[in-house]
Amino acid sequence: MRARDRAAVSALRSALAALDNAEAAPVDEADLRGLALEQAPVGAGATEVARRELDEGEVADVVRAEADERLAVAARLTAPAHAERAARLRAEAAVLHRFLDGPAAP
Repeated sequence: MRARDRAAVSALRSALAALDNAEAAPVDEADLRGLALEQAPVGAGATEVARRELDEGEVADVVRAEADERLAVAARLTAPAHAERAARLRAEAAVLHRFLDGPAAP
């Protein structure tokens, strides 16, 4: 953010949001149909559920999916009017791929 690299900031923010969504607790449809209002749990934290913990491979899969999605959308943007948007998406994908590949060797 301090370097003012807009592509990196945008890519990393959306990847963090995707990781946050992937860690969300799964919702069982039976839970949605369950209780009447009078039987619902009451009080602070009564409905809290522990979030999933992703392992390193799952995190890499989510980030890779985000990068692949950007490249796929950039490939579909062929009109000259969309060239800037496609370039931005390719730059964001490159940032995410650098994150997956780790720091460059000296």
